[in-house]
Order: sequence, then C-alpha cells, then structure tokens
Amino acid sequence: MIQSKLALIGSFVILCICMSLYFPFPNNVRLNARTTFMSFPIRDQAGYIPLGIMGAILFIIALILLFKGLKKYHFRTILVVLILYAFLPKLLITAYQETVASGITAISYDSNGKCNFESVGQKIANGECELVLHNRSNEAVSFELEFIDSFFIEDGVRMESLINLAGPYSITIEANRIEPIRFKELLDLSDVPKHIESGESSGIHFKLTDGEKTRTL
Repeated sequence: MIQSKLALIGSFVILCICMSLYFPFPNNVRLNARTTFMSFPIRDQAGYIPLGIMGAILFIIALILLFKGLKKYHFRTILVVLILYAFLPKLLITAYQETVASGITAISYDSNGKCNFESVGQKIANGECELVLHNRSNEAVSFELEFIDSFFIEDGVRMESLINLAGPYSITIEANRIEPIRFKELLDLSDVPKHIESGESSGIHFKLTDGEKTRTL
C-alpha cells in the first residue's frame, strides 16, 4: 500500500505546518476573510493575504505527496485526510478547554449568534442580540463582552457594535454550563454619525475581556 515513506512523512509534516499557520485558537484569525480555502484566509478587505496563499499552496503540495506516497486507495485516503483536517482543530480545542484551559480561554461559541435592529423613531432604535456561550472549565468565568461589526459592511458604518452603546456588559458563566445570552436595548443613536437604520445579521462576532486578556470569537 505504501509506495514512498519519504513522501508520506513529508505530507504529514507539511499538513502539521499548514494547520499551525491558522489554528483558530485562542482567537479566530479568519474572521475578516472574504475568501478562504480550507483553513486559509486568501483575501480580506485589504486585499490578498500572502501567508494564507502560501498555506493553501503547501496544503495542495501535501495532498500531492500523499497521493504519490500510496500505491492504492488514493482518493479514499485523501477524503479521510480532508475530513480530519477540517474537524481535528475543533476536537483539539475542545479537549484543551475541557482539561487545562481556564478563564476566557475555556469559553466556546457556536458562531450562531444573531442581532436585529429596528428603528422606532428619529435617532432611536431597538437593538436585540442573542448568542450561546459554553464555559467548559470547572470554575466560573467572568468577563466583559463587546460586540464587533461585520467586516463585510461598508467601512465606518456601525451595526452590531451599536448594542455596545448600552454597555459595558459584564457576564459570569458558571462551571461547565451552556449559557444562552440575550441583550435587548433601546438605543439612542443621536451621537452615532454612520449607522444602519434597521437590519438583521447572523454569525455575529465579539470580544471577551478579562483584565489584560482578550479573545475574539
């Protein structure tokens, strides 16, 4: 089944390098990516990302070496590797958070949060955001939460971050607990020069702060 051990070893080493380049922990560095390939951000609002492009090329080289290193079962093996590559980071992060992580590093987010804004008068809007956080550690975790605007809306126009006008938001999640969090605020937008009038967004992002430690999720 093995045609070249050297090619297989080279493929494994390159795949490990690729995974480490943009490992999504403790912060998700791919949040502002407009174009991605596997785990690599190829382009963001500022243009193409050289390191992401290099990682994508290395990933393709690793798959070619894997193909050359086997005598048979090429496509089946490559499919398994692609699935493992996609899910292994999440499994490793979960294992770390449930064993040795503490504080905000033990907080996970399913990326399914959403916000909704509705104008109810001149410079007044109802803002509502919902998200679910999971404290995977064995101790309660306290932090401040700050919403981050999407990178896909026009520069300078505020949407999700409008809910911060009623903040700051201090949150405590008990040990090993999944916590649904909901913010519903009446927002005065008179001092906000550029903002949406109304709208809804999903897959929202935010920053957690605990003293000098921060995480972007």
